[in-house]
Amino acid sequence: MNGRKSYSAARLTYPDQGLTRLDRAPSGYRVVRHREAVGSGEEAFARLADGILGWNLHRGAGLRVDPATSRAAEGVDVVSRFGVGPLRLAAPCRVVWAVEEPDRAGFGYGTLPGHPASGEESFLAVLGSNGQVYLELFAFSRPSNWFYRAGAPVTVAVQEFVTRRYLAAARKLAAGS
Repeated sequence: MNGRKSYSAARLTYPDQGLTRLDRAPSGYRVVRHREAVGSGEEAFARLADGILGWNLHRGAGLRVDPATSRAAEGVDVVSRFGVGPLRLAAPCRVVWAVEEPDRAGFGYGTLPGHPASGEESFLAVLGSNGQVYLELFAFSRPSNWFYRAGAPVTVAVQEFVTRRYLAAARKLAAGS
């Protein structure tokens, strides 16, 4: 990943990997779930799906993304960075599942050591039977250590801020802008 630290030997920091694919969360985790219409039609769906799988949803949300590959796939490691200059926080993750179907496309990734949270998050483009295009976000997380537990209100506020940015980025991707 561009000469940065390799996470290939690292293990995910939580049990029960892949639960976001099943739309489930383990007990003891904070759950975030959003389903928002962001466009309509097959072209909007294709743009959003490609944007999710090609990491552009993350970039559009203001994150710096350093993936091991240009497209999300099971087993791919990615480090997202949020913040400014030396205050930029690294959030390493590994894709635990990915899907590309005619009406659903996206992935779920789980946290690796060094991430401020422990848990999993998924990003799905969904083409409804009515032609409506949805972004579905689902996450379960908890602070990864005492330091982040102490700052839990700030962590929750940052997570909510980034979620709003994901939704705005999804609308732009679906619209082709």
